This record gives sequence, structure tokens and C-alpha cells, in this order.
Amino acid sequence: MLHSSSSRLGVLLLLLSAVVGFAVALYAWLTPLTGVTGTIGALGVAIDCVLLALLTFILLRASRRGWRILLIVITLVMLIGIGFAGALLHQYIITAAMVVGLIGLIALCKSPVHPRHSARV
Repeated sequence: MLHSSSSRLGVLLLLLSAVVGFAVALYAWLTPLTGVTGTIGALGVAIDCVLLALLTFILLRASRRGWRILLIVITLVMLIGIGFAGALLHQYIITAAMVVGLIGLIALCKSPVHPRHSARV
């Protein structure tokens, strides 16, 4: 369950950046005359965007502090890597989408974590 508006905004921005990055990378991979048609780089960015979306959902459900910090660092590295790869592929929309994703990650980091406590018998 989402607990604050900043976490909703952060998740929305991260998912939006993943979807836009996936769509642009898939378009560049499939469309002739983009300069990266059929290359492993464009396909890799598309796959990484799917992983970024999955990582967003995992990060949303993380309740332990150490696990959450690890997922935030992995997400940050993925955002930077996908953005850099988008720049190398001359698909600057991907890079711009990852900047939006970075804003979403910052908003998600600012939201408080509500731990899920279970009764131990």
C-alpha cells in the first residue's frame, strides 16, 4: 500500500520513465534507418527498462532499511547506465526519460518507510 503522495509520484515517474525508455528503445531497434536497427545496444536498453520497472515494484514493497538502500543504489546505477546508453545510441529521449526517473527515485526516497511487523509466537 502506498502511504504518501511523494511515494505515489515517485513510483509513477519511475514507471513512466521505464515505459518511455522501453518504447523508444524498441522503436529504435525495430525501425530501419534509426542507426541502431537490430543492434544489441538498443535491445539491451529495452530489456533494462523492463528490469527497471520490475525493480520499481520490488522497491515499493521493500520494508527493511538495508534492503531498501540496496535497491535504491541498484536503481540509481540502472538509471545512470540506461541514460548513458541512450546517449550513446543517439536516442536522447531515453536519456531525458531516465532524468525523469531520477526525479521519481528522489521522490520515492523521501517517502517514509512503514515496516510490516508480524506477531511472533
